[in-house]
Amino acid sequence: MTDLDQALEILRKDMQNPKSQSKYFDLFLNSTFFVPTLNEEEMAAATGGSKEAEVLPLVIESGGNDYLMLFDSKERLHAWAQAEVESVEVPGHVLAATTRPPLHWALNVGTEYSKQFLPEEIDWLRQAVELCNAEAAMETESEIKS
Repeated sequence: MTDLDQALEILRKDMQNPKSQSKYFDLFLNSTFFVPTLNEEEMAAATGGSKEAEVLPLVIESGGNDYLMLFDSKERLHAWAQAEVESVEVPGHVLAATTRPPLHWALNVGTEYSKQFLPEEIDWLRQAVELCNAEAAMETESEIKS
């Protein structure tokens, strides 16, 4: 069980507790995830043979929604895929900063620690990352001036 798994268990027990939410989302934003990617054949079909896009994440459609698949370990990714698949490692804060609606996230599918992120939740995380980045930029600017 990972720290993220433990934080998710606590969050599930007490969804209304701001400390539970804060701990889970802080861990998420500061973790690195494995995102499965399309292989060369799938990428060629998706891009019409274009070589411009070197890495395309695997997005799964389910119930009329598109899900970006995320896993907190290669073992969980490979267990879900039932094979070794290509992936890229992406920090949670980068995922939050770059994901736009209507995309959903599906974390650790196939485990008891899976979690679905709705676009509104992802947008809230993106706003939190933008605020932190703005505060860090102001601090850096202030230090440079001093």
